[in-house]
Amino acid sequence: MRVLVVGGGGREHALCWALRRDAASSSDDLTLFAAPGNPGTATLATNLHIPATALDELRAAVRTHDIDLIIIGPEAPLAAGLADQLRDDGRAVFGPTAAASRLESSKAYAKEVMRRAGVPTAASATFVELTPALDYIREHAEPLVVKASGLAAGKGAVVCKTREEAADVARAMLGGSLGEAGKELLVEEFLDGEELSASYCSRPRRITNGSAKATPVRTPVGWAHIAQSASPATTCWRESAPTSLSRCSAKLRRRAPPTKACCTRA
Repeated sequence: MRVLVVGGGGREHALCWALRRDAASSSDDLTLFAAPGNPGTATLATNLHIPATALDELRAAVRTHDIDLIIIGPEAPLAAGLADQLRDDGRAVFGPTAAASRLESSKAYAKEVMRRAGVPTAASATFVELTPALDYIREHAEPLVVKASGLAAGKGAVVCKTREEAADVARAMLGGSLGEAGKELLVEEFLDGEELSASYCSRPRRITNGSAKATPVRTPVGWAHIAQSASPATTCWRESAPTSLSRCSAKLRRRAPPTKACCTRA
């Protein structure tokens, strides 16, 4: 199989490492590419010097190298519709559509989806103008969190200890400090507690190895099982697989026990 991993960060290195490991254990014939890749992926795959956001160049490379499966890591090409375009080209793709990617590319949209679905989330308000944002900040307790709604390469969420700091961050974002990502922002209540990140698919499969040991963890939306494998690159999240927003939120409200294993985080 000929596989292309799109992206150039640590997550993509972990994906290449796992693909290479699994191919070796199953004696599969794997030809692996990464675009643009990094020095780590270069030890596992052939790096293609194509930016992850160069959609036309990536589609051309897929044709040139006769790629069977494309795995897209970064948020930006997903939000730009790379997965949609490759599927239109008849290629197998692991990655959400541009419409589904709005949950990541627009925090304001994600908040609205969570509210409609009844998923517990911090209270917030969304702003595109400074004066209403400053009025909101003055009326709410410290600390506050100011978030750029768009993709900001991990720099779009700022925990502000004081209202003055929150106001300064809001001024900077709406003034263009983060480009288009900050033209819409959220002011959110501060929640104190543990943070858990997990990636999972709608038709889950276990991707950790057999040595993983599951530990039940109480999360803000119910019980989850976290299994840390022998490799530090993979963690298994066990949760009921949602089939719709309404069914998902109903399960969360009932604190349904985990029933299926699913994907990986790097």
